[in-house]
Amino acid sequence: MLIVTPISIVAAEPDHAEPLTALMHASSAYRGGYAAILEGYQLTPEYLARNPTHLALSGQEILGFSSLIPEPPELDLLFVTDSAQGLGIGARLVTHLLDRAAQRGMTAVRVVSHPPAAAFYRRMGARQIGTVPPRPPRIDWPRPELVFDLPALSAG
Repeated sequence: MLIVTPISIVAAEPDHAEPLTALMHASSAYRGGYAAILEGYQLTPEYLARNPTHLALSGQEILGFSSLIPEPPELDLLFVTDSAQGLGIGARLVTHLLDRAAQRGMTAVRVVSHPPAAAFYRRMGARQIGTVPPRPPRIDWPRPELVFDLPALSAG
């Protein structure tokens, strides 16, 4: 059983690329038919520098991470360790990402979802706007396309 101390959300550093890649590849959500999409995929220090990425930490343990592509705004990656599933870590990461996006003046954030995760994004407030068709050979299934509409922040 995982005992979770208070969770902190912190910015990823370039040296987090390897542990985040390992966390992503260990995800049971991408086994079987979905494994091909991650095959050979690696996060790099350059990716982390270009795309705001945040970690959910319990002490020094990384429980999950999210990344935002700034232009056009898209929630690119969201992963939570299998052992921390169901603890609200994903929700905390999404809320943090959306708050940061709104602070940067973004009015919407797109998500092309892993099909089993679409219901989670809808529960978090996203609305489905379409479906992204398969792109064989790596992606041979349609993916839900959703958007989070962000409130406009008033100046002052």
